[in-house]
This record gives sequence, structure tokens and C-alpha cells, in this order.
Amino acid sequence: MKNKLKMQQLLPASLFSLVGIGVIGCLPAAAVAERSVESEWSNRAGLSDGAIVAQANAALGGLNDSYVLGAGDLVSVSIFNVPEYSGQQKVLANGTLNLPVVGMVSVAGLTLQSAGAAIASAYQSELRYPAVTVVLEDARPLRVAIAGEVSQPGLYTLKAEGDAQFPTVAQALQTAGGVTQAADLHRVALRRSNGGQSQTITLDLWALLNNGDVNQDLALRDGDAIVIGATRNVDVAESNRLSASNLAASVEQDIVVAVVGEVFRPGAYEFGGAGEQVSRGRTTVTQVVQTAGGVKPSADIRNIQVRRATRSGEEQLIDIDLWALLQQGDISQDLVLQQGDTVLIPVATNATPNEIAQLTAANFSPDEVSVNVVGEVERPGLLQVSPNTTLNQAVLAAGGFNRRSSETVELIRLNPNGTVTQRQVEVNLSEGLDDEANPLVLNDDVIVVGRNGRARFNDGVEGLLSPVLRLLSPLRLLF
Repeated sequence: MKNKLKMQQLLPASLFSLVGIGVIGCLPAAAVAERSVESEWSNRAGLSDGAIVAQANAALGGLNDSYVLGAGDLVSVSIFNVPEYSGQQKVLANGTLNLPVVGMVSVAGLTLQSAGAAIASAYQSELRYPAVTVVLEDARPLRVAIAGEVSQPGLYTLKAEGDAQFPTVAQALQTAGGVTQAADLHRVALRRSNGGQSQTITLDLWALLNNGDVNQDLALRDGDAIVIGATRNVDVAESNRLSASNLAASVEQDIVVAVVGEVFRPGAYEFGGAGEQVSRGRTTVTQVVQTAGGVKPSADIRNIQVRRATRSGEEQLIDIDLWALLQQGDISQDLVLQQGDTVLIPVATNATPNEIAQLTAANFSPDEVSVNVVGEVERPGLLQVSPNTTLNQAVLAAGGFNRRSSETVELIRLNPNGTVTQRQVEVNLSEGLDDEANPLVLNDDVIVVGRNGRARFNDGVEGLLSPVLRLLSPLRLLF
């Protein structure tokens, strides 16, 4: 039998010159072609987006993409003209294949071609010029490390989805809960150790999201590491586009966001399906401001800042201009927020009455403010009015002046710094919005409507005569 098998291995010399020692190792057609390159992620700092894409595409062509066998791989071993020794084999836990006749052959850590050579070498004692082909039929689950700006960094065991041969970078990021809003997708580092040599290349996943460059979504290998750093300069519009992609963190996750400064109820608020503050979709700056009671008329919405902590412990400060949203409809200014963000709203220094009126009419201002109108009006007391209400309108909301009222009123206001201001305002009901003659009322303002001269005289006379009248009251009863 042995001699018969050796006779079956007598091949033409021309075939030997094609296959060398008679060893063929290959991946199936679905596998990615071999690549090899050494490109450091840190060298990309300062490059334009176009230059990054060009370098990334050039780097992809050189990445060592050879598949290395390990325990759990299912391979097909085919020995030319010897079908009884051929068939499917699974790499055992000790990294070997249990082959007919020759027994255990170690293939752990070998490429398919190298594994074919090792099997051919093992059969040389049994066959003359063994020609061996090794094909990967089913890859083992891969262990991949994911670090940096992802929701759940750590070590993951991945299996290819659908008809794919291997899991990809995008699949790995989705498994890790998606990337954070601080992620720099232009510079995603993929580190691979293959054959004892370590390689690092930079992928531009923005090219995948914006241009459909699937070359950036590399197939992974066992032991790969994906590292996503924080972006150096946050582009608000780009950050919002990222939040709408399937690489972003899930909208089902609850987040806690703080808002401080010129809002009516500063503090921390929870958003998401399971929290008390239920928010549909992504949580944005305007949603958080509305939940915090709305901005005060004294707010500087041109210079809002969002403070964001990255995974590395550094802090990002993102500038937001809601005035551009209000005036030009620039919806990109309504930044999508993430867990742990803090929204800072400063005090405006040079706001005009016109600007304040536009601000108070916006939907991120409160629906109502409280104003107390006391004194000589028809219905004195606490009023709930819209935030763009003027002093004249507040007086009219209280029923207007009565017959005893003076047209000069006193406006008492509690300032943001804790001080109290009092000013006299001459009321002219035909006056439009004016910072001096008809200012906007703010929350907790007090409007005191005094008495006119006639009412003061009558009240004075009554005060003088009331003791005498009280003394005369018993005498009136006698007569």
C-alpha cells in the first residue's frame, strides 16, 4: 500500500517547479488579501483629513493580513492524489491536527501556507513529493482588545456575522457599546502582532461613514487591539453626525448630564428610557436646558460651553452658539450630549432689550415666569406670565390701574449676584418695549403700584379724623 501511494505521487517536474516543495496554503476567496505595513498612529498628528485618508489607504495595502491558525479553527487538508489522507480537521486545544498515519502535527501560530509545509514535511516519510493544500473552512472566535473612547472598553471574543469570514473593526466597536462623542474616528489605531512582529496602522472611519470607504473596515485577527483616542478639536456638526451613525453609543443607555449657570433650576438630570427624565432619541443641549427650567433672560447663549471628560482623564471644552441656532437655524449648534457632560451657561454683559426679547421667546426659555404686582391695581397678587412680558403688560394682566393709582410704579428686582435693585418707572401704556420706559419683567420681579396725590390726601385726612370719629361713635348712639 505504501509503495502504491508513493507511485501516485510521481508528478511531472514542471508541476514541482510551480509548487516548490509541493506545498500550497491558501485562504478562501472571501478572505481579505495579504497586506503588510508599519505606520505609527502618533505620526498622524497635524495632518489634514485628506492627507490622513491618503496615508490610511496607502497603509492598508501593506498590513500583514495573513491568518494564523489556532485552537478551534476548522481547516480542510487536501493531499494531491491521496483522497484517503485528505479531509476536514479541527485544530485541537494543544494547537495540533490529528492526521491519518502521521498523527499529531503542530500548526498553532502558523499561516495556512506554513501549515501546509509542516503537514507535507510530516508526510514525506510516507509519500514522495506530497503536495498539500490547506484551506480555512471556519475560523475560531477571535479575542480582540478595544480601548479608548468606547462605551465599554475591554477584551471581547468575536465571531463573524452573516456570510463574513472574519469580524471587522466596525463590528467590534458595536460590540463594545459604540464610540463616545469624544472619539476621533479620523485616527483609529489598529495594532496587530503577527509572526512575532508588531504593526500599528491608522484607520479613518470617517471615510467609511461619509464616503462609504469599506477598505477602512478591516477584517480582524486574533489578538488585535483597537485604540480610539479623543479628538483634539471638537467639530459640533461632525459630533452630531457621529451620534446618528451605527458606530455611536446606543440611544437606550441612560445618561446623567449637569447644567449650571443662567438657568432657573441648575443641577444634574437623568435622561433615557429608564430614567425619570424620558428623552426620545439623542439628548441635546436645548433639551437639557429646557429640563432645567429654561435659560434666564440674563443668559449669554452665544458663549455656552460643554465640559466633557475623555477616557484618558483629559477635559474637552466645546463652544456652543445657540444664538446662531436662534437667528440662522443652525441646528448643528444643538450638540448631542453624552454621559457626564456639563453644560455651562454664563451671564450676558451687553445684551440689548431686543436680544433679550428674542431670547425669552425661544423654546429653550421657560414657558412662564412669576411676577408679583401689588398696590393700586384691580387684581393684585402673584401672576404667571410669559417670559417676554413687559412691565406694562404685567400691570394690565393684574387688571390695570384703579382710580387710586399713580402712573409711576416701583420695580423691585433680585439680581443674579444676590443684590436687590429698585427703580421708578413712569408708566405709559402706549409705550413699546423699552429698557427704561417699559422693560421686560423677570422671574420674581415685584411691581409696586403706588397711590396718586388725591388718594394720599384722602387717606391722610381719614387717618387724622378716624380717632375723633371713634370717640364720637358712643355719642351718636345716645342721640
